Formats: sequence, structure tokens, C-alpha cells
Amino acid sequence: MKHLFTFLMIALFMTSCNQEASTKKEATTFNTNKYTDLVTLFKEWRAFEKPPLLDGAPDYTKETFEKRWPTFKELQKQLKAIDTTNWSIENQIDWMLVWAEMNGYDFNHNILKPWVRDPAFYTAIWMHRSDVPAHEGPTNHGITEVWKYIFPLSAKERVQFINDLKVIPPLNSQAKQNLTGNAKELWIAGIRDIKNQSNELKGLKEKAGVKNDAEIMAAIDAAINSTNELASWLTTESKSKTGASGIGKENYTWYLQNVHLVPLTWEDEVMILKREIARAWTALKLEEHRNRKLPKLEAANSEKAYNQMAEASAVSLMRFLKDQDIVTVKPYFEPALREHLGAYIPEEKRNFFSIGQHFDARPLYSHFYHWFELARMDTEPHKSEIRREPLLYNIFDSRNEGTATAVEELFMQAGLYDDSPRTKEIVYIMIAQRAARGLGSLYAHANEMTMEEAGGIHSEYTPRGWMKTEKELLLFEQHLYLRQPGYGSSYITGKYLLESALAEYARIQELNGKEFITKDFFDTLNSIGSIPTSLGHWQMTGSDAHLKSIKK
Repeated sequence: MKHLFTFLMIALFMTSCNQEASTKKEATTFNTNKYTDLVTLFKEWRAFEKPPLLDGAPDYTKETFEKRWPTFKELQKQLKAIDTTNWSIENQIDWMLVWAEMNGYDFNHNILKPWVRDPAFYTAIWMHRSDVPAHEGPTNHGITEVWKYIFPLSAKERVQFINDLKVIPPLNSQAKQNLTGNAKELWIAGIRDIKNQSNELKGLKEKAGVKNDAEIMAAIDAAINSTNELASWLTTESKSKTGASGIGKENYTWYLQNVHLVPLTWEDEVMILKREIARAWTALKLEEHRNRKLPKLEAANSEKAYNQMAEASAVSLMRFLKDQDIVTVKPYFEPALREHLGAYIPEEKRNFFSIGQHFDARPLYSHFYHWFELARMDTEPHKSEIRREPLLYNIFDSRNEGTATAVEELFMQAGLYDDSPRTKEIVYIMIAQRAARGLGSLYAHANEMTMEEAGGIHSEYTPRGWMKTEKELLLFEQHLYLRQPGYGSSYITGKYLLESALAEYARIQELNGKEFITKDFFDTLNSIGSIPTSLGHWQMTGSDAHLKSIKK
């Protein structure tokens, strides 16, 4: 017995030593102070984020998510073990971007669950490029980016196009298994998106070279049939849906702060948007008073008149940016803008944005700062691999939508409309509309209003009834904002965050006895990339005081 006891003690000691060695080895693996290890982990994370395939389509089944969850938690553990002490602000920000993306995956897995709650998640055809770095709202990994193809297709593109289309039937079949949620409004509104996909698939048959290609036609028909079947199934199932679609105030605030890195709460955003509605309406009425003796703007009433006005608007904006030293105008700016000058639309068919666009396109073209930013991503990829590609989960919204909204008013304040005071009225109308739609979306996510009631705020608090002329835009926007928390408010709260960054940047310049130079601010902002504005603020000013609610 004595020998047996001795043997057991030795065995126990050896096991303890092995466990200690294992722990030390694990600590050596995870504890690092190297930025290059962050980049390596980022690549591993992005590879993991793409789900495996099931019957040729991305696998969003519950079983697969549960099976992969431990791997995700291991990636999170590795990220948290990276020691960023003494890192540059720029590199610390890159760490936070990876942290935010992983938080987004966590939130989607546990709360948002678009593959379970949101039928529109299974939309797989995108005809046009988004004006922000990635598609707005939760998007599956198997989409066909039709806008990337040039018809008639080359031999290589043809193979890829067919393969893309073949993802749709198994994805639709999977949707009928995965969609077990009870979010009534998301469900019903999503049916419209799936039905629209069927129409877009039919439209593909009109592309050059498609009708004479039997294999492509067969792939399109299979996709149409499965899409119609999904729409029919969704309609039948919708009768049993009774639950709320909003994620609630507490979840909304956590998501803002930990995923989109917006240092605000649900309550903060309500206050900011209410303030902007009041400010925009007040400024509009005073501007109308100031301009009361001036002739009213005349909307373009023909294709010729529109084209002349659009050309003049584009020339005016580009000249203003360059001559007034607003930003360094890169060679790709004007071509990017000219691809989106729009076309004449009869008055009875105009929506909110095209109404203003037909009076003077410059306010909307200012918002098209979006296209400058996308052209920059295409032409001058960021040196940081973490910032080079679009951030996941629409984390870019405060930066891209906030900047595009902010410059509408900033350019006005810098003198863009000195030649046309009445155009300033359009700017304030646009601000009021964005604040109203964002406020409605906040109440919808708090489950204090239905999507329809949120749309009522959107419509009623937009001046001159411009949101009452064409209902499709209203439905599209409120549906998107219910699908993607934080997006509806990001236009105005992102504007607020950009103005805060500009103010702090200017204050620091003044304290250091330096002149505030507008071009330097915008050039610095552009160089930082499409990252949350709160992080851009940190990088531009060196101060992270505004991030206290995020950096716990």
C-alpha cells in the first residue's frame, strides 16, 4: 500500500506539472505585445466569420452556430490577451475595431439573430452598389453582386455568375428551416423584399447575352421558383407571428457602445434627434423669413432642364471644394460624382430626395461625399489591413452616414449657397427628415411604437410634406432601421460626433497657437479611413475622454 501511495503521489505531481506546463504554453501563445499578432488574429477572425457551406449555401443552422461557438470564444480570448500597452493610438484603434467586430458577432448570435428573425436577411440579389462601404443592414454571405458583372459576360464571369445564382435555391430552402422567430413586423416587411427579389431575377433575363444561354436561364428560373416558394411560405407563416421586432433600450445601448462604438445611450440619441428636429424646423422657418422677398426655386420640369441643372450643380460643388480649400480634391472625386448625377423624374413620381434634387442638386451631391470615400477605398487602399476592407455589421455607419449628412450643412456654412440662399432651405428640410426618421426608429426599437407609427413621425415631422409623396422610400427606410439597430439614427448622431471631433480638433489647434485649417481637418479625416467617428476623434485629437462609456 505504501508503494501504491507513493506511485499515486508521483503521478499526481506529474499531472500537476503537465497542467502547469500546458498553462504556461497557453499563456505564451496568447500573451503578446506585437501589433503583427493582431493583424494575424484579424485574418483568422475574418476567415472564421464566413460560415461553412451547406448544400452550396452559407450555413446558418442552429447546430452549426453552436458547434462553432467555442472557436469564436477562443478567438475572443486571444484578442483580449493582446497587450496594447505603449502601442500607438492608431494601432490601439485597430485593436478596438477587431474587438467591435467580435462583439457584433456575439450580439448577432445571441440577440439580433437575423437568420432566425429577419426574412430579408435571405435576400441574395443586389443590383446596385451601396453608397457606403458594405450593404446596409444584415446581409448573408452568399449574395450575387449583379452590379459587379459586365454583360454580356466573359467566359470566366459566366461561370461565376451561374455559381452565384445556384446558391439561391439551397439558401431559400435553409431559410424555411432557420426562420423560427416571432418578430411580426420584421417578418411581414421581409416578404416584400423576397417578392422583389423574384422580380429582379426576372429582370436578369433582359441582360445582354442571357436569353440565348440555356444554362444561365435555367439557373435564373430555379432561383425564381425557389424565391416564389419562400415568399409563399413566409406569407402563410406570417399569420402566426405576434412578437415584437425591436431589441429594447438596454440591448440597443449595449449595441451602440460595444459594436458601433458610439459613446451614447438610447436616451442620448432620443435627446439629440429631438433637438435636431427642433433646430432644423426653426432654422428653416427663419431662413424662409429671410428669403421671403426672393423668388422661389423652380424645379426642373424637363429632361433638358434637369440635365442642365445637374451639370451646373456638379460643377459648382467641385469648384467650391477646390477653390475654397475645403478638402484636397483627388482626381477620382469628380468621376465618382458624375456617375450619380441622376435623371429627370416626373413630379408625381418623385420621392423625398428627388424632390429637392430637382430644385438644386447640390445638397444631395454634398451627401454624395459617400462616393468620394468609396473611390478612395478602391483607389487608395488604407495601409492598415484592418481598415482596408469594409467593417462588418455596418460598424462604419456613424462615420460614413454621419459625415455625408454633416457636410450638407458644413458646406452650406462654408459658403456653398452664397449664390442661392433659397437652397439653404433644402438643407434644413433634409436635416429634419433624417432626424425624424431616426427618432421613429428609436421608438420602434424600444417597442414603444410599431414600424407604421415610427413612419408616422418620419412623415409628419418632415417639412412641406415631402415624405408624403411616395411611400416606397418610407417603407424601405423604416424597415432597414428596424433590421439594423443604430442605422436610422446614425445620420444625425454621426453628424453630432463629427462636429464634436471638429470642435475638439479646432480647440486643440487654438490652444497650441495654430490656425484651424478646414482642408487639414478633412484630409486627416479622410486618411483615417471608414472607422467609427468616435475613434477618428481619438486619432485626430489624441484625446479619448469621450470614449469612457466604451473603454471599460
